[in-house]
Amino acid sequence: MLNETGLSEIEIEENNLRVRVARTMTMPTHLAPSSYAALAGVSSTNPVASVENHPGAVTSPMVGTAYRAPEPGAAFFVEVGSVVREGDTLLIVEAMKTMNQIAAPRGGTVKRILVENGQPVEYGEPLMIIE
Repeated sequence: MLNETGLSEIEIEENNLRVRVARTMTMPTHLAPSSYAALAGVSSTNPVASVENHPGAVTSPMVGTAYRAPEPGAAFFVEVGSVVREGDTLLIVEAMKTMNQIAAPRGGTVKRILVENGQPVEYGEPLMIIE
């Protein structure tokens, strides 16, 4: 059922019986941590640290699913090259059925977007670079 729906976990409750099934998600190779630096245009011997420590990195404040648009079919909040002000919504991270708007921590230009629409994200994972 998880494979058919593309879900990573499901929880069903009926008559005081609760069942939760989860599977480990693997990150596509084109988004694997080793490629963060290439996506961000940063070079280092430790590519993950390079992007995470980039002064313009915007990281996920929670585990969830990243959505770049407010609803399916809508335009993305930002694209590469978008100029944002502090507080502008960059994307949404859904966690526990709650949509959490991720705001720009600073003003600048979106240089890199490191997540795909609908991609699972981890706490502290770099989402984009703003310079």
